[in-house]
Amino acid sequence: MDSATWTTIDRLVEWLDSHDSNSPEVTRLLRVLKLQEETGEVAEAVHGAMGSNPRKGASHTWTDVEKELCDVILTGMVALATVNPDAGKVFTHHLQSVADRSLTTAAPPA
Repeated sequence: MDSATWTTIDRLVEWLDSHDSNSPEVTRLLRVLKLQEETGEVAEAVHGAMGSNPRKGASHTWTDVEKELCDVILTGMVALATVNPDAGKVFTHHLQSVADRSLTTAAPPA
């Protein structure tokens, strides 16, 4: 991700911090737990897009699922930046580690 993305995340964290009266420890915990809430909203949107709840029918679209997935990513980035102010570097290093171990392995036999 480019530095502009992480600059925006840092600005959002600052904005959230300016409206937060919790201790830093509670803030950290709540921002990490917020991920669970957001992933639940993805699941709800998928069920709605597939019409799997007979009581609600087709209550969502796949565009709704996309928006909820973006909220999960954004929430994860905010949580990471709250836990570590050098979140961009942490994320880039982790992404490279995952890519190195996943993309450089030999192809499975046919």
